Amino acid sequence: MSSILPQAHDLVVVGAGVPGLAVAWRARARGLRVLVLERDVPGAGASSVAAGMLAPVSEADAGERALLLLGLDSARRWPGFADELREVAGVDVGYRRTGTLVLARDRDEAEALERELDLRRRLGLRAERLRPSQARALEPALAPTVRLGLDVPDDHSADPRALVRALCAACDAVGVQLRTGACVEELLHDGARVAGVRLGDGERVAAGAVLIAAGAWSAALPGIPADARVPVRPVKGQTVRLRDPGFDPARPLCAHILRWEGGYLVPRADGRHVLGATMEERGFDTAMTALGVHELLRDAGELLPGLLELEIEELIAGLRPATPDNAPALGASGALRGLHYATGHHRNGILLAPVTADLVAAELAGEEGAPRAFSPDRFARTPTGAAA
Repeated sequence: MSSILPQAHDLVVVGAGVPGLAVAWRARARGLRVLVLERDVPGAGASSVAAGMLAPVSEADAGERALLLLGLDSARRWPGFADELREVAGVDVGYRRTGTLVLARDRDEAEALERELDLRRRLGLRAERLRPSQARALEPALAPTVRLGLDVPDDHSADPRALVRALCAACDAVGVQLRTGACVEELLHDGARVAGVRLGDGERVAAGAVLIAAGAWSAALPGIPADARVPVRPVKGQTVRLRDPGFDPARPLCAHILRWEGGYLVPRADGRHVLGATMEERGFDTAMTALGVHELLRDAGELLPGLLELEIEELIAGLRPATPDNAPALGASGALRGLHYATGHHRNGILLAPVTADLVAAELAGEEGAPRAFSPDRFARTPTGAAA
């Protein structure tokens, strides 16, 4: 606990991934003086590993209706979000209206796909059942062994690395301060409200509000009171980045996002592809493993044999920030005034970037923020030890 310091910033953002940068940009547009602190370089965490699927429909879950509605809302905001970044930052974020093909390799997967189709129809989401021949008509390079397909036209994609560059440029254009190599060691507060943060070199940075947007590390910052801490854990994902050396824009290996049980393939406009991703509860381990790479390539090769002829450009693992209910924590903490969150996005950090930025920045400016379903306080502990 520390005495309150003279305020130098309206908002300090801890973490320069996509959520933190997006909120910083929108908060500055509302007149707040914003400083972003990043211990590494912008996007060094999950944002640099993410594939960039904007897939609220193919990822829909009947038990996560609030998250589905939030994802659909954010997907509607994405075209304007991408256009605005292009205008302000001069960077194309690779937004593509690709659609997704969800594929089954055997009878069990085909039966599961039929259930997924029924669920989407009950939720009022667009999806169409495809016979194998229809799936191959859309993607001729698919293997003849494909058993069934699901066409999800409202899923799109973007390039997260380009998005980070665009957000950095947009923040700079509007006067957001960004400091890299700045390791935040402690949240400072007087027990009632935040005062700022302390850096690794001992410097104290004063602020009227602090936004925790540190991804999988969001729960690890010392100084956060126990009743204000969001239980974010890392979920490891190994990915393989591939390049088509003979890429012909008129005849790409595949044009849609491809998904199957346990994996996905996201094509880029330049002939690159992102193949992912494992789901591993391994703490903060980011090592690539031979087994993980083997399984990704094996499964993808069964559906798209030509993928095995591509060049491996990069092997990289990242840590998704997951909460106990798989939904993000957005907005103010009721346990400590001035403490805000934009974390816990798990698989949906890129999809939810526009809506996260708008809702959290609105709340910081005193307007209506995120729905209660995403309040950081939903994880608070009662005196009996049960979740609130």
